[in-house]
Amino acid sequence: MPTTIDTSFLATMPANVAVQFFDRVTASPESEAFRFPRGEAWESVTWKQAGDKVEALAAGLIALGVQPEQRVGIASGTRYEWILADLAIMCAAGATTTVYPTTNAEDTTYILGDSESQVVFAEDDEQVAKLTAHRAELPHVSKVVTFDGKPDGDWVISLDDLAELGDKLLAEQPDVVRTTSAAIAPDQLATLIYTSGTTGRPKGVRLRHSSWVYEGEAIRAQGILSESDLEFRWLPMAHSFGKVLMSTQMACGFAAAIDGRVDKIVDNLGVVKPTFMGAAPRIFEKAYGRIVTMQAAEGGAKEKIFNNAFKVGLQVEKLKLEGKSVPLPLKLQHGLFDKLVFSKVRERFGGNVRFFISGSAALNRDIAEWFGAAGITVLEGYGLTETSAGSFVNHPDANKFGTVGPVFPGSEVKLGDNDEVMIKGPGVMDGYHNLPEETAKTLTADGWLHTGDKGALDADGHLVITGRIKELFKTSGGKYVAPPAIESKFKAVCPYASQFMVFGEGHNYCVALITLDPDAMVGWAEENGMAGKSYTEVVQSDAVQKMVTDYVEELNSHLNRWETIKKWKVLDHDLTIESGELTPSMKVKRNVVQQNNQDVIEALYA
Repeated sequence: MPTTIDTSFLATMPANVAVQFFDRVTASPESEAFRFPRGEAWESVTWKQAGDKVEALAAGLIALGVQPEQRVGIASGTRYEWILADLAIMCAAGATTTVYPTTNAEDTTYILGDSESQVVFAEDDEQVAKLTAHRAELPHVSKVVTFDGKPDGDWVISLDDLAELGDKLLAEQPDVVRTTSAAIAPDQLATLIYTSGTTGRPKGVRLRHSSWVYEGEAIRAQGILSESDLEFRWLPMAHSFGKVLMSTQMACGFAAAIDGRVDKIVDNLGVVKPTFMGAAPRIFEKAYGRIVTMQAAEGGAKEKIFNNAFKVGLQVEKLKLEGKSVPLPLKLQHGLFDKLVFSKVRERFGGNVRFFISGSAALNRDIAEWFGAAGITVLEGYGLTETSAGSFVNHPDANKFGTVGPVFPGSEVKLGDNDEVMIKGPGVMDGYHNLPEETAKTLTADGWLHTGDKGALDADGHLVITGRIKELFKTSGGKYVAPPAIESKFKAVCPYASQFMVFGEGHNYCVALITLDPDAMVGWAEENGMAGKSYTEVVQSDAVQKMVTDYVEELNSHLNRWETIKKWKVLDHDLTIESGELTPSMKVKRNVVQQNNQDVIEALYA
């Protein structure tokens, strides 16, 4: 990787997302743009076909009276229609307001009301019902467009109805969408993303057209991806990570297979056989845990071969990272294990993956190295909704474990007070919608964004994130503890772990709340004479308590004395998005978990 990347792309970027999209349609009309499931089969569309559909839907929005920068909501899971709706909104000069399908009716109403959304795309009858129940609180919403729900002939119309409206307008004014698109200024509002946040009410992050265009062009300039790549996209498009992948796709021209069903990820990877995928660390932790526990269940010679393979694989990776040559005997051993073990691991992910990109939370270094040993590169990146997602990413030819890579070309980074990571550049938001005081706290007068994350920069300019400043706590002995670092270590040590939350503010020792992965525990129960028993019965059994004790002791052997976990409790349920204990991007809402389990935590200190 070159130490400096040419930033001349900044002067030649498309003026806005709509132009970026239509430029891609013109450049690659017959190339595959998207594929998506229809029943058991997958359908595929070219850039030209997607462009025609987007143009009709954009014209439909213009016919409904959507004006420049007026907000249009999307309440849906990740699917092809989400992409069409988002592009149509921006090509009509509107601004997309994103709503997770798991958001409750009260918060959905708040987001759509606060954003003053004029039209809402609603995935199905369940999403439509949230709007119908609160229609009186949504005076700005003139129309609801549903993907799969039932139209009512008045307030709720179908996607085809919207396209029909657009076709009529295009018959009268063939250039209406292209003219509208060309007139969008780079600093015009493109997206309002309400951060699910781990505290308080969601805040609407205002992101410009130029921010999204920059994100895609900055990744293209780094040479990481090309037209020949194939992405599998399952991430929530309501999250900035999903949105930045769309910008990157338009800049680079690769095809994307779209299916947001999390339970289908592994099956889909086998069918789609992508060359790359973006994911949150929880996906890698689950895959790692599943493969390790399955192998342990096999036992005997197979488990021994598996463990030896990874021992050799990690040795080889270490030598390569240090720039040393691999001795011939080790190279021969590695070649054998690649055929016997690593090729099978890669096959689980489709067999064609060049790399995965991990973001939205910290990935444990041991898990990243484990994937690396199997010949699967995981590139960790970093950014916030407030920076249009991507601000840092590792490169395939200069991947440094434990770092999130160098800052994007055209952006700057510095460390502020208390080593807070601060970012400045084209991806940084305009501010929080209707919240000038919050904006002033987060953005400095000269454009630097306070991230709230503590970090360090190494000699190569790679950023290391050491934790959320607000999450650092001090024990009564005066020692600082960074919970995320300990929590990710436990997930690398214990393949059955789902969540591990460390507490200890003002106390003389640390405690932890633990949840175990329900899927992994089904397998464990079958192997340990507890098949058919409930999750709660299994995790509260003496055998599981003994197993967890062993893993906590192993974790403690890797920690400083003041960080060690003296007491812990396995909760009788896993954390979920539905319970409000996880954000839709799978981050733990620590304060919610703490409130819900205050009695349990206090008992650990009794």
